[in-house]
Amino acid sequence: MIFTETRLKGAYLINIEPLQDERGFFGRSFCQREFAAHGLKVNVAQCNISFNEKKGTLRGMHLQLPPKAEAKLVRCARGKIYDVIIDLRPGSPTYCQWEAVSLSPDNYRALYIPEEFAHGFQTLEDNSEVFYLMYEFYAPEYASGVRWDDPAFGITWPLPDPIISDRDRAYHLYKKG
Repeated sequence: MIFTETRLKGAYLINIEPLQDERGFFGRSFCQREFAAHGLKVNVAQCNISFNEKKGTLRGMHLQLPPKAEAKLVRCARGKIYDVIIDLRPGSPTYCQWEAVSLSPDNYRALYIPEEFAHGFQTLEDNSEVFYLMYEFYAPEYASGVRWDDPAFGITWPLPDPIISDRDRAYHLYKKG
C-alpha cells in the first residue's frame, strides 16, 4: 500500500500496490502492521455500507464526538463519489479546512479519516456504494455533524441541488471555538 498524507495532517489517501499477472491483479487494502507503522488506528469495530440510488446524493457532514470519536477508512465499491473531510480538531494547524478526493472502484483508493474530522460525500453516479471500516462503535448520543453548505468551510461540491436528508439539512452553522 502507498500512504500519502493529505494536507490535513493525519488524513491519508491510500492506494493499493497491485501485483499483476495474466489473470488480473491482487492488492492489499488493509494491513494492521502498515497502518500502525503510519500511526493509524488498527482495531476495526464495525464495517458499514452506504448504498445511494441517485447521482447527486449528498451524505454529511458527519462525525462522532469524544469520548466516542471515530476514525474511518472509506472506499467506493461501486459508482463514484466526491469524498470530503473537514478538520475539526481545535488547535490543529488545519482547523476548519477541508479536503476532497474522488473515490471509485477504478482508482482503488481509500481515504483514512482521523478522529474529530467531519466526513461526507456526494455521489457522482447512480447506484454508488460506499464501504466503511469504522474504528469505534456507533454511539448515537455522540453523533453530530456540520452543515454541508456552511460558509465557515466553503466546500465546493461538484453537483448543484443535492439530494440530502432533512437531518443533514438541519445541522446548525458551525461556531469556531
